[in-house]
Amino acid sequence: MSRVVVVVGASSGIGRATARAFAERGDRLVLAARAAQTLAEVRAECADAEVLTVPTDVTEPGALDALARAATDRFGRVDVWVHTAAVMAYGRFDELPERVFDEVVRTDLLAVATSARVALRHFRATGSGTLILTGSVLGHITAPYMSAYVASKWGLQGLVRTVQQELRDSPRIRLCLVNPGSVDTPVYQQAANYLGRIGRPPPPVSGPQRVARAIVDCVDRPRREVSVGRLNYVMRVGFTALPGVYDVLVGPLMRLAGLSGRAVDAHDGTVFAPNPASEALRGGHLPDLRQLARSVPGPVGAALRRRLG
Repeated sequence: MSRVVVVVGASSGIGRATARAFAERGDRLVLAARAAQTLAEVRAECADAEVLTVPTDVTEPGALDALARAATDRFGRVDVWVHTAAVMAYGRFDELPERVFDEVVRTDLLAVATSARVALRHFRATGSGTLILTGSVLGHITAPYMSAYVASKWGLQGLVRTVQQELRDSPRIRLCLVNPGSVDTPVYQQAANYLGRIGRPPPPVSGPQRVARAIVDCVDRPRREVSVGRLNYVMRVGFTALPGVYDVLVGPLMRLAGLSGRAVDAHDGTVFAPNPASEALRGGHLPDLRQLARSVPGPVGAALRRRLG
């Protein structure tokens, strides 16, 4: 039986990969993001599924309630609610404009809380459902020049743990948190930047399809928290067990691996408004293995393409 799945933040990166992954399962989709133009592109990529697109700015009052109404009006219910929408900003905390810091927190924490509240109210009314939120390894560790994003992800970690405790009396309602490490998405280029150097995901970098598979797997095998990234646990152990060493190393490593050598003037990125031209599945930080797989003939190539998403 196909599920009704809402994906918030479906226009780019992890959300776009997640939409594709659920479409391949034959689920019915409600896709939300700010840019209607990009949503139409994602809908075309999910051509084998029944798809409703709902342009949604998660920071607008009432927008997520309207999204839930649109989903139930079209499909009668929601079985799975996935929230992947996020923005990012680079800059020293005291040099990052207050309005930018506040908007990142509004998008990455407060809007996620609203999204969870809307989904859980629906699931309470129907008696069951799966809510999947995307956090980050930066909800367990810190990195310089990303204060707003880190503060949001730490807050989300605490919110999720609290709500999971409150859901113990509702075993048919599941809340899962998926925490990626570095992922090949456009969010780094789209980020607001008041640091002067364009950001990038430090290695090792995962593809967005890998995170999408973890999200889809949470529907079949719900877990409290899932980590996606080979070094996530290593970094968490270092942050907790050797805080002095971690703090000495994290700045130089961030400047070496987390920032490119390309200079950039100060700008707000997509924090306040979308840029459809920059929205894509990948950010160009890894080779496109799916493109390479297209050159492999026969069933082996088809299997590789399915695996890569």
